[in-house]
Amino acid sequence: MPVRLFQARVDRVRDLTHDVRELDFRLREPKDIQFKAGQFISFDITPPDGGRLIIRPYSVASPPYESDRVTIVFNRVQGGRGSTYLFSLKEGDPVSFEGPQGSFYLHERTRDTLFVATGTGIAPIRSMLLDLTHSGYTAAARLYWGLRMQRDLYYQQEFETLTTRFPNVSFTIALSRPDPGWRGDTGRVTGLVNERVKSVKNMDVYLCGNHAMIREVTDLIRAKGLCPIYREIYYEDPSPVPDY
Repeated sequence: MPVRLFQARVDRVRDLTHDVRELDFRLREPKDIQFKAGQFISFDITPPDGGRLIIRPYSVASPPYESDRVTIVFNRVQGGRGSTYLFSLKEGDPVSFEGPQGSFYLHERTRDTLFVATGTGIAPIRSMLLDLTHSGYTAAARLYWGLRMQRDLYYQQEFETLTTRFPNVSFTIALSRPDPGWRGDTGRVTGLVNERVKSVKNMDVYLCGNHAMIREVTDLIRAKGLCPIYREIYYEDPSPVPDY
């Protein structure tokens, strides 16, 4: 699919957590977009001080069948030019972006699928899950998602509804720094992969998140056998040692 320039307007602004925001863009010209679940769009951002123009990519979190709009999910990064620009947008504001781009997308729809995400690395995987279930996918799909604390939770209800409608889909959230009273899984998301993935036969693996998670999960999966592994690194956290 060729990369194109899109004109759109901000249709909805939704704060998902204290530092994660979701933006819906309604397309104006052209009026629809064709992309593969998992791909990204890019914004050209000129700093307020008139510095050098920068390009910032953001994965599409909405599914391809909603072709008249695009949803992105991102976190606030202190001093980050991309997130500063996006957090400044209000409903009705005009925007432009280029896309679709990227080789991180669904490659197979007949094999079992394992998704592993950390933080807002859930964005392209949400698009993939919605696309799979919409297309009549019947194999097993599992999602392991690593976050820090209860205040970082979002999309829980949506994924619970998805797993109720589609019994072949499951998801688990692991918190690395849970508050007292948390009854779900704890620790790093890599622990879920190590303990619960018994076989990778007839499986495709999609990883999206921080570099440490992707490296460790890749090693864990390869130790269990051979299967396709598709990866997208997110540089969303300025801390040097991500812990989820």
